[in-house]
Amino acid sequence: MQITANGIKLDIETFGPADGIPLILIRGLGSQLIHWPSELTHGLAARGYRVVIFDNRDVGQSERCPDPDVPTKAEALLDIAQSAATVPTAYALADMARDVTGLMDALDIKTAHIFGISMGGMITQLLAIHHAKRLRSASMVMTSARPENDPRTVRELLAYPTDQADYVEGWVQEHAQNGSPGYPMTEAEIRDQAEIAWSRGVDAEGINRQLLAIMAASDRRPDLPSITVPCQVIHGTDDALIPLDLGAEIAGLIPGCHYHAIDGMGHIITPALAPLIVGLIDDFISGLSNQAPP
Repeated sequence: MQITANGIKLDIETFGPADGIPLILIRGLGSQLIHWPSELTHGLAARGYRVVIFDNRDVGQSERCPDPDVPTKAEALLDIAQSAATVPTAYALADMARDVTGLMDALDIKTAHIFGISMGGMITQLLAIHHAKRLRSASMVMTSARPENDPRTVRELLAYPTDQADYVEGWVQEHAQNGSPGYPMTEAEIRDQAEIAWSRGVDAEGINRQLLAIMAASDRRPDLPSITVPCQVIHGTDDALIPLDLGAEIAGLIPGCHYHAIDGMGHIITPALAPLIVGLIDDFISGLSNQAPP
């Protein structure tokens, strides 16, 4: 299903009762809505949530946002990171946060619970800071509040032009490096998922525009103590991409924030991990007082 949000077209899917508690899931860099395990989306829907998932701008079947003045080749982004130059961007993470509120407007959702992972967790922080009236709660998962332009990390996150075979192999390697060792996927499952993602649309330049937005983002730590939205932070003890202490840092700066360090969890929510995440989300939301009606 396509909607127009914040002036661009986003591809979305919904699960659960139309009158359920609105819960919007925001994915990370370069990934698509199909990377959410069905055990997560259907598990939440079975508990009465109106679950909304979507392709962020520049990935999957959502609209591409090119800018002729912004470089998107991997080598150019690495040069920017290594030289500490000003980062040119086609858009900011703040624009991606407005994509979410625009999505809510398009679906006639006044307020919602937000669950964001990695880059999506960064976007969730901005929503909690700047759009608090639209949020019932914020769950920030496997994410950081610090600026990210370290050349070593940028090199790991860069997207290069590829064909389907290389893309699929890349996802197998991604799971080997950054997956959840306590809750693994089989190689066959990883390959099947990657092939579906490829068929929906993989665009290295679009992914690198997302990465530029991450690289240009300011330090969010000074604003975290001002957040009044109920929050929780979930982070894996085996996260090899974003260290556990960066999640703990966020939780320590937000007043009253719930914090969960999950043994065996890395930087990917797998089908085996999904039931545990469903429980954490539901317990957190169910425990909130004075919840607004859907």
